[in-house]
This record gives sequence, C-alpha cells and structure tokens, in this order.
Amino acid sequence: MRLLTRVLAITASAATVATAAATPASAAAELVVNGTFAGGTTPWWNSADTSMAVSGGRLQVKVTGGTANAWDAMIGQNAITLAKGKTYTLSFDASASAPASAVTTVQLAASPYTRTLTKTFSLGTTSKRYSFPFTSTLATTGGQVSFQLGGGAGYTFSVDDVSLTEASSATPAPTPTATSKPTPTTTATPKPGSGPLAQTDGFYVDPDSNPATWVRDNSGDSRAARIRSAISSKPMARWFGNWNSDIGSAVSSYVAAADKAGKLPVLVAYNIPGRDACGGHSGGGAGSEAAYKTWISAFASGIGNRPAVVVIEPDSLGDFGCMSDAAVQERNRMLTYATQQFRDKATGTWAYLDGGNSGWVAAGTMATRLANAGVRNIRGFSVNVSNYYTTSESATYAKAVKSALGDTATFVIDTSRNGNGSNGEWCNPAGRKLGVPAQAGGAAEMLLWVKVPGDSDGNCGIAPGVPAGQFSPAIAVRLIDGT
Repeated sequence: MRLLTRVLAITASAATVATAAATPASAAAELVVNGTFAGGTTPWWNSADTSMAVSGGRLQVKVTGGTANAWDAMIGQNAITLAKGKTYTLSFDASASAPASAVTTVQLAASPYTRTLTKTFSLGTTSKRYSFPFTSTLATTGGQVSFQLGGGAGYTFSVDDVSLTEASSATPAPTPTATSKPTPTTTATPKPGSGPLAQTDGFYVDPDSNPATWVRDNSGDSRAARIRSAISSKPMARWFGNWNSDIGSAVSSYVAAADKAGKLPVLVAYNIPGRDACGGHSGGGAGSEAAYKTWISAFASGIGNRPAVVVIEPDSLGDFGCMSDAAVQERNRMLTYATQQFRDKATGTWAYLDGGNSGWVAAGTMATRLANAGVRNIRGFSVNVSNYYTTSESATYAKAVKSALGDTATFVIDTSRNGNGSNGEWCNPAGRKLGVPAQAGGAAEMLLWVKVPGDSDGNCGIAPGVPAGQFSPAIAVRLIDGT
C-alpha cells in the first residue's frame, strides 16, 4: 500500500483573535474533603497493602510490591455525592519514588462497584498535574474516589491537591444592544457525552480554511456558492506544522477563537521528522528529535485547559516498512513524548494517535505500534485520515485494533472523502465523494472531517499540477458530485 499524502499548504494565517475578559463563573462546589491533606489523612482510607502518612504537606502512600492487581493496593475517599448526567472533573498532583502505573476511579463505594470514571496514568519521579473530565452515569450519595496502586513493584506514591468538582455555569452574557454584537453564552446544562464534547456546543467551523478562503476570494465564481454550502460551512480540522512560525501562538489563537464561540475545535499535529518515509508527496517535518519535542510541547501548551480534539501525526505509524529500526525507535520516542505532552499540558483535550486505515497495516500490527507509541496516555486513535474507506469498513478495522490493544482506547474516523468508499487509489482518485459531516457518535466516538475536502493529495490523479495541500475548486466540486 503506497503511503497516503498529507496536507502541506495550509490556509493563510488567521487574524489575531482579540479576547475580552470573561465574567468570572460561579465557584464550583468541591466534593472531596481534605484534598490538600492539611488536616491529616481523615477521611481518606487505605487498604491492607498500603500505609499512609502526611509528609511535607503531601500524602505519602507506601505501596507493597508483588500484588496481583491494581485494586489490591488502594487509597480512597467515600461518601461522594454524584448526579447522573452532570459533568465533573477529577484533578490531582502526583508522583512516585520510581516510575509506575496507577489507576484512578470514581465509582460506587459498595457492590457492584460500578465505575463512572476509570483512568490509567503513568507516574514519574517529578510531580505532575492530572485532570480527567467525565459525565457521571451514577446518581448516588455513596460514591468513591480511589487510587489503585498495586500490580507491580513496591514504591511510594505521593499525592496532593485532590479535587472533584462539578462543571460550573458561566454568568449569562448581557442582552445585545444595537451597537454590540451578541456574545456566545455557556449553558449550565452539560451537552451529551463527556469531556470536551460536554463543554462545548458543536464543532468549530474554521473561518479561514482553504475552501473558506477560496470562496471569500472568488465570490463571483459560479462554483463558490456550492463549495460554501457543501464544504466551507462545515466543521473540519485545522492542520499545524513547520509552516507555523510560532506554533504555541498559532494554536492558542485558533483554540481561543473556538472557545469564545463555545465550539469544539479539531486540530492536527503534523510535524514528525522524516514523515512520508516511503517517498510520497508530503515529506518534511521538524529537523530533529529535539526540535520536534520543543514544537509539540509548545503545541500542547498552546491549548492549555481549553476544550479541543487533536489528531496526532497522520501516517506516522504506517510507513515503518520504509524506515530503519533506529528510525522506528526514534519515532516511537517522539510520539510517546507527544502523547505525554497532551496528557499533561492539554487537560481539556481528547487526543488521538493516528492508526492508519483499513487497507494499509494489519489490525494486530497497528495495535502493537500504537501501544509502543504511547496511545495509552491519551484518549485513543484515529483511522482513515485522508483516505476513502467507508465508515463501516473503517469502524470494523478500528474495532479490531481496539480489541488487539485490549484496553479502553476509543477511536475517531475521518469521513471527509469516504462517501463513495475507496477504489484502491490514494492520490486524488476520481469518483470519490464527501462523507458524513462531523458529529459525535455514528460508529465511532466521533466522525470528523480531518482532511480538508478539496485540498490536493499531490501532483497526481485528477489534479495534475496541483501541489499537495493546495485547494482546488475542481477537486471540491467533484467531491460534491461524486464524479
């Protein structure tokens, strides 16, 4: 399978977003008691395979090694009140005396111990802030926050600033006057789903996407109205790479615009060194491993705690056949670092590491590659990015990958050009069609337009002479018509 091509030319930079100071939201009620451990250990409890003490203002938990399961060594707090359908965020600072894996849950404190949040997280020797938003499936006054620390070697777990809060509502915007523009409001009622889906009201439409820019600049063209209606008015991803001179600022400005509108932005991180290793049209990327780590760290920091969806490095796990073992190991290090950055710095983001497509790498092989590249640090993986396989084919493949992973990873599908499925060609093939626009659910956690419809795959197929990433109204119209 030849390597897929990717977007290179991206829209002109968006105008600087001016953000007015927001009216402070009402304080959220804290559901955890003594989360700073200033009052000792009460009401926290520990299981037989742990011991607790407060030292240096933090809770220090000695964990016995050799337990069979994570839940064989626990600490927790009971009597947590939860309302079904409401959105909460569990946050805490944590580290360990040696690298370790742990699990945090919010669940019933009695049989059948039903969980509404389960998150595995990696501990290092430096304290980090962890934050996990979720929508409760429980209605109870007998909830429990727990840390499950067993299943490995013995170590000391340090935790502080444990917080469980319900999402608070913002102060309603003032009534618009004749001289003011309406300001988007944030509703107090959580949206369907959880995480960034629950914090926003639909997906963000990029006003400066390639098709939107073309329509704006070519309003007199007979194709403009059709492209506006079918493509540029729809939510799609914004791709970021080494064409962005200041990646942190570029990402922050884009996410801020979406946040101001109360919408969920979709971003693509596309700067892995040595990309398109099999000789496609989209080579390039950062100049070194160190440069990439600096770039991706700034990307994640640019999002911060605002809601977002990020697809990480399309194609990066598909082209191993054209890479040396040393290059594969280097790429795995960079991707693992990327997943850690989004986990630790972009706390309101659901990130998805790209997992190729159903016609490229066997599901079991892809599952191994995803695991080795840190997929367990983030929400899950993406499939069919910039390709044409149907949603059904893509979901079948993704479910096989998920099964082989054997964990709770979720997946998203790129439906931007899969309305007619694949004819086996990858570079601007004829007869392809737009797929279902972005939505939550629908055979995946989300269906997304990751590839920008109308952007060329390269100097090939139905677009000879059109470089990769350049918008072509002719391609766009053919996608609308399916010709």
